[in-house]
Amino acid sequence: MKRSLLSEEHQIFERAFRTFIEREVLPKQSGWAERGMVDRETWLAAGSGGFLCPWLEEEHGGAGGDFIHSAIVIEQLACAYESGFAMGLHSDIVTPYIHEFGSAEQKRRYLPGCASGEIITAIAMTEPGTGSDLNGIQTTAIKDGDSYVINGSKTFISNGILCDVCIVAAKTDTNPDNRHQSLSLFLVDAGTQGFVKGQKLKKMGMASQDTSELHFEDCRVPASALLGEEGMGFLMLTRKLQQERLVVAIGSQASAEQVLADTLTYVKERTAFGKPLSKFQNTKFKLAECATEVEVGRAFLDRLIAEHIAGEHLVKECSMAKLWQTEMLGRVADECLQLFGGYGYMLEYPVTRAYMDARVQRIFAGTNEIMKVIIAQQLGL
Repeated sequence: MKRSLLSEEHQIFERAFRTFIEREVLPKQSGWAERGMVDRETWLAAGSGGFLCPWLEEEHGGAGGDFIHSAIVIEQLACAYESGFAMGLHSDIVTPYIHEFGSAEQKRRYLPGCASGEIITAIAMTEPGTGSDLNGIQTTAIKDGDSYVINGSKTFISNGILCDVCIVAAKTDTNPDNRHQSLSLFLVDAGTQGFVKGQKLKKMGMASQDTSELHFEDCRVPASALLGEEGMGFLMLTRKLQQERLVVAIGSQASAEQVLADTLTYVKERTAFGKPLSKFQNTKFKLAECATEVEVGRAFLDRLIAEHIAGEHLVKECSMAKLWQTEMLGRVADECLQLFGGYGYMLEYPVTRAYMDARVQRIFAGTNEIMKVIIAQQLGL
């Protein structure tokens, strides 16, 4: 199907970002994977090129684009099999909290650096004993004069080592009767006494993304570090999770499309029993099924992106996209890897990395089981 979402301006941006990937990303991927971290120079280069927070207004140091520009970045990184350069997390999940809920001073202090790459962001919600259940967060922030003292631990935090500022979800009210008014969000700068970056975690996939534990040990932050109002953290998180889940769906859709395209090329070149793999009926049927799923996914997702930009309330639909696109990616990556045979098990083949990277998409940004709960609630069940 012909794609109508991208304007001529978007297509120019897409070509520019592809050039950036060829110059700045592809030559460095193996090194990033070995180190488990993207270098800061590339973050700065992305900022210089206008690829970080491209939707951000010029008055805040951004390029003044829209969310489609962000979708292009997410898609093209997926097409390059670069799952660890967490530009989508930084630009479209974390920074929007500061943009929408931050004070004038917080915006002045952080947003220009977020766009330039001088400030790398992270968000710390997940804890060792708490995943998708925000009400189960145990980290506390106790008011002490004109400061808050934060204590607790977070885990599985993307950009945890690199981050210059981290949005931390903590309880400011420990009364169990005030579950939805107990959470608050704080902007905690790296280097703040008591903010300890723990070990970099070893993962099955997303090799070049630094994922770590974070610890807060009597970490004292000024009252001005509070993001939004005290006790409004749960509301702010639920408002922004719609876009977070859409970001995951966008990356998953693009990954499925790229895996399919590369597999189509491979089966035409690879021979078995004297003929190309593409000539076997099983190959044709499997790829026909994958292609159908990919086309259906793209049609739904592009409509969803357009409605999201128009400001529609899409909690149900974004949850559906996160659920369906990530499950679809898992199916497509698995079927395509099978067609590579033994080579599909070798890390030198991108399909192998895509297969490993795909698995976590069903877990983070709220597990797919949670997506089903949300969808059911939106259906009035």
